[in-house]
Amino acid sequence: MMVVRYTCKHCNTEIGSIPFDSARDVIRQLQEKDETEKERFLDTDDKGAMTVRCICEQCEQSLRMFPDLYHLENWKQ
Repeated sequence: MMVVRYTCKHCNTEIGSIPFDSARDVIRQLQEKDETEKERFLDTDDKGAMTVRCICEQCEQSLRMFPDLYHLENWKQ
């Protein structure tokens, strides 16, 4: 069964996953976005598996404490 995975775009931690059938609405919403947004938030491999890049709680807390980190492309070591 195929799944849609959610990973943090900063630290690459897997946040969770949902079965592909349950994710139809999420996928439809993401596919309706313009190409630039899709490139920023959605990865699809050759087998069709999808990964949505979002922010985990730890990275979100760090960004709230240090908002200047938003300006850096790769701030997580």
